[in-house]
Amino acid sequence: MDKKLREDIALFRYGVISELVSSRLDPGELTQLITNKSEQRWHIPGTSRTRISTSTIRRWLRLYENSGRDLASLYPAKRCDHGSNRSVDEETIAALVRLRKQKPKLPVNRLIEELGDKNLLTPGVHLSLSTAYRILKREADQEAPSTKTDRRRYEAQFPNDIWQSDVMHGPRVMVDGRQRKTYLIAFLDDHSRLIPHGEFFLSERLASWLIAFRQALLTRGLPRKLYVDNGAAFRSRHLERICASLGIALIHSAPYTPQGRGKIERLFRTVRSRFVQHLDTSLTLEEINRHFHQWLETDYQHKIHSATSMTPFNRFTAHIEMVRAAPANLEDHFRKEVRRRVNRDRVVTIDGRLFEAPTQLIGERVRLMFDEQKPHQVEVFFKDQSYGMLTPVDLGVNCSVKRDKNSGEVLQTTQRVWQQGQLPFTKKE
Repeated sequence: MDKKLREDIALFRYGVISELVSSRLDPGELTQLITNKSEQRWHIPGTSRTRISTSTIRRWLRLYENSGRDLASLYPAKRCDHGSNRSVDEETIAALVRLRKQKPKLPVNRLIEELGDKNLLTPGVHLSLSTAYRILKREADQEAPSTKTDRRRYEAQFPNDIWQSDVMHGPRVMVDGRQRKTYLIAFLDDHSRLIPHGEFFLSERLASWLIAFRQALLTRGLPRKLYVDNGAAFRSRHLERICASLGIALIHSAPYTPQGRGKIERLFRTVRSRFVQHLDTSLTLEEINRHFHQWLETDYQHKIHSATSMTPFNRFTAHIEMVRAAPANLEDHFRKEVRRRVNRDRVVTIDGRLFEAPTQLIGERVRLMFDEQKPHQVEVFFKDQSYGMLTPVDLGVNCSVKRDKNSGEVLQTTQRVWQQGQLPFTKKE
């Protein structure tokens, strides 16, 4: 199993238990939530299985808590039988499932006998009765018809328990003499209906959303859960890594079911009716954002909300002790990760930018971490050890580098003395 797949599995496992870690639940509520998760279907990295047992979820939760909430504890352990064959291979499993579909009423022991009579068992494989039952039960669970979803109204108990986020198509603004469409990226605190941050952008892509997300965290602290839709941007590994490192449970709504994000959809209707329709069409992006922030402070955050009978600001600050402040190194959590192999000339490339790596990393595959807002500050890691910040390539300086036989590098200290030239027909006096 390669390192990328192991990291994918760890991030997936955190996504399953993050809601359990970030919530204050009594034992009964915890058991019910784990049971609900075991009944869901999941896209599990590295396997075709779609179900997770309650005991497995509890084991992941126990490993994560006992390690001091270290994501590394959720990496899959290496199999003790690595390099040897499993007791039942995939071909035998597929043959058993096909035969069950052909003869659904035949007893399991007769299915095993018939597999042997037809030479459908892989040589050397012993298919026991209990193993066959387990395989067929798992297959039946995967094909079980889904039931109707039980949807109930809910409200977070404290501020920053749950944030909802979504994107609204906004008005057009003037950019370089022509009109461009805008997108409002907003966050809403489920308990108080406070808006931690909202801002109009010219794009709804993940890069814009992360800018707004970072500002929301700096302004109102860290949420325990972040509820977003099922769009491709919110399924990115980058966002999963950010939330995992900050201890935020990233929760996606089911595809084509916007009902769970009703509060922020209601906010967007308010923005359209009480803000957007009164705007001048000749505004710039900076002007519309300035007007929006003024509207939030004067016409939303400090006015009585019909659902709570309190102003969003007062309800949010009533339990301010429950708010987790953003860490001082918040920017480090937002850094993007790429992997590169260091060339023989020590150079690695990121989006067309050249950087020099330490000599000892030549030929190695390294991990590079950088902030997209500061693309020239790149930290290099090899085998989970930091080798410091990379140096942007200066081709002019490289011309004056003297290399010794031990691959050490010393800048030449002597400088060329430049003299003004003379034309050949200039007379000397």
